[in-house]
Amino acid sequence: MKTTTLAAALLLGTVMAGCVTINIYFPAAAAEKAADKIIDEIWQLKQGTKPQADQPQGEKK
Repeated sequence: MKTTTLAAALLLGTVMAGCVTINIYFPAAAAEKAADKIIDEIWQLKQGTKPQADQPQGEKK
């Protein structure tokens, strides 16, 4: 009986630990800006030019 209770408690603890979810939210604007920067750098590397330093937000190619 003691073994069954211990096994049930361990099973319950394992199931409860498996129900934990961690959500991380990224601001959409920041993610889009980062994606645009990465795409610009990839295009520049394909064209054989060096990627430029960060540009102010108003200046885009």
